[in-house]
Formats: sequence, C-alpha cells, structure tokens
Amino acid sequence: MRKSRVERNTSETRIVLEINLDGEGQNQIDTGFGFADHMLNLMAFWAGFDLNVKCSGDLHIDAHHSLEDIGICLGQALSEAWGERKGINRVGWAKVPMDEALAEVVVDISGRPYLVYLGDELLPPVIAGEEKDLWREFFKSLAFNARINMHIIFHYGLNGHHLLESAFKGLGLALKQGLATGRKHLLSTKGSLD
Repeated sequence: MRKSRVERNTSETRIVLEINLDGEGQNQIDTGFGFADHMLNLMAFWAGFDLNVKCSGDLHIDAHHSLEDIGICLGQALSEAWGERKGINRVGWAKVPMDEALAEVVVDISGRPYLVYLGDELLPPVIAGEEKDLWREFFKSLAFNARINMHIIFHYGLNGHHLLESAFKGLGLALKQGLATGRKHLLSTKGSLD
C-alpha cells in the first residue's frame, strides 16, 4: 500500500498529515484556513488520493507558516508513500479550465526537485485575505520535499480563485498520471531517479 503519515511540530505549526495514494478521493482537511482546505481537497480528489490534514498554526500572524509547513509535510508524505518509484509513469501533465481561467501543470517524479512558476502576475495581490506569494511558497515547499520537478503555468484568467483552482486540479491530475503504474522497470535510462 502506498501510504504515509507525517507529523511536524514547531513553534509556528503543529501538523498531522496522512495520505493514501491509491485511495478514493476521501479527504478530511482542516488547516484553519478555509480557502486552503478547498484547494487541497480539490488536488487530492482529482488525484484520487485519500488525504487527511490537521494543522494548528499561527494564523494570528497570517497563513504563511501553515501553508509552507503543510507543503513540507505533503511533500515528505508523497516521497515516502511512493517509495522506490519502480513501475510508475513518472511524468504527468494537465491543463484544466475553470471558467475564464486556464492553468497547466507538468510534473516529473524524478528525485530532482525544481519549481517553475509562471504567469503569477495574473493573480491578484490578495486572495481570500492572504498575499498571493503564499501559494508560490506552498508549491515550492511541496516540490522540494517531494523531490519532484514541477512546472505551473497560469495561461490566462481574471479571477484569483479560478486560477488557483485550475492549478490545484491540474496538479492532482498530473500526480495521478505520473504515479500510475504499469511499467516493469524504473523509468530512467541511467537506472536511478535523482
């Protein structure tokens, strides 16, 4: 079973996160920041993961520490759950429209972390009461702790909620595709992923 549980306790956040990569999109997410709950639920549902997240963070400051640390925990849990990555497709991609908005997400579950984040000038400076940079920091923490190459491109759109919803759905679909199994060997001509 491709499952994992991660706990993180700091002076800024307390997080318990559980993931089942071969689930049914059944999620229980409580970050203390409703918009983040919505985005994480979308990602996990579209990926077909079962995701449980409980975060108690310093929201009296803002949601930055909570979302950055959730990205760390989610990345660590993904990396642990997919193990050696033998037999996975490795690469996944999706373009998802949300009303007037379109975002594209491409991932390579390669062991070589990188984030490309383009088009974020389309996002309004504040989304759901938080600065837009919160989301770049979340995706960066996720990519580097999961050790994946992640490209997120916001092609066009007028509404910040729609743009981010498109990206989170796209991320779910891209991870689902990249983690699908069906090959016999590790998908690398050099014989290792990293």
